[in-house]
Amino acid sequence: MQAWIVKTLGFAILVGSIMALIDKSGGIDGFVDFMQNRAKVISSAKSALLLSYMIGVVIFIESSITSLIAGAVGRPFCARYKIPQAKLAFVCDSTSAPISSIIVLNAWGALLLGLISTQITQGVIEANAIDLLIDSIFYNFYAMSALAVTFIAVWFNIDIGPMKHSKYIAVDAKIDLPNPQSMYYMLLPILLMVFFVFVYLYITGDGNILKGSGSSAIFYTVLTTLVFTLFYYVGKKNMTLKTWSKTTVKGAKNLLPIAAILLFAFAIGEVTSELGTGQYLASLASENLSIYLTAAVIFLLSSLISFSTGTSWGTFSIMIPIAVPMAVAMDADVALAIGAVISGGIFGDHCSPISDTTIISSMASECEVIEHVKTQLPYALISGLIALLLFLLVAFISN
Repeated sequence: MQAWIVKTLGFAILVGSIMALIDKSGGIDGFVDFMQNRAKVISSAKSALLLSYMIGVVIFIESSITSLIAGAVGRPFCARYKIPQAKLAFVCDSTSAPISSIIVLNAWGALLLGLISTQITQGVIEANAIDLLIDSIFYNFYAMSALAVTFIAVWFNIDIGPMKHSKYIAVDAKIDLPNPQSMYYMLLPILLMVFFVFVYLYITGDGNILKGSGSSAIFYTVLTTLVFTLFYYVGKKNMTLKTWSKTTVKGAKNLLPIAAILLFAFAIGEVTSELGTGQYLASLASENLSIYLTAAVIFLLSSLISFSTGTSWGTFSIMIPIAVPMAVAMDADVALAIGAVISGGIFGDHCSPISDTTIISSMASECEVIEHVKTQLPYALISGLIALLLFLLVAFISN
């Protein structure tokens, strides 16, 4: 198994430990108390949802982290302002994967960089993997449209489809916290993760961040953050060493299923590549598909695969070895084709009831999965339609 795959899987597991430790420390409760009672930033349902939206945008380390933190912070405000949990789940889900796929200094970037590098090493295309990845971000139309549609829906309180009928369901929630812990128990580990991603990209790139190893950077970052929480939480007597150890193991176990999904996704991608599926479809496409429709077709195909499998990462592993040879054979824009894969993977993932981000966003918001899927679907379809039109337009202009 390649080193970057091992590091990506290690990151996916250890992120669970860090999230469990932050939750156990009481830092999230402290942050809620500060925003609500001290800074008095939150004064309405709109401002509460905007806070979760901003958290979703700022915390781009990993989509699961984004959903969990945005949901954990937003839940008490849902109780105070009677915000339907479905709305919070929609905000969590519609910011997590899109922002993680746009700011790719995370596991998403490591995965995509690895898949693109594989196409280069196999001689499918001659290019710089990092440059190609950066170029493809500008064509990630679904992620951009989803972020815009979500913001507009929150700002103007636009409810469409089943969201019109969603109601707040009373649950046990901590609204008033008599002795909250410091919010820095949450903020410092998160800020440290963001900071050390850049540090390790600089180190692994021999002084050039853009040439750094994404998989190594994120893996070493979570290890560093984990060690930091040990000294910080135990040293501050926030928790005992035994509690820290148990919480670390429990958090890692919680994300083992997601790590397993990633492992199988990598395997599927490798099998697809070995079978030459990409080259076969590329030969068919070059004869039967117009160059103007290439990006749109890749987007729709990626959406279908992602919806059916429930994993955007698995879709990337399947579709990038297909899309890149298709684009090369048809002399189309390779970065546009990769952007279509990324967009389609996220779009199908948002619509799928078996998606990990769908389930995590529902869990973090205390919303039923089916309720979340039904209420989010109209917004996702609007964003998907915008992305499809943009792929058609850009393909027409560029060719």
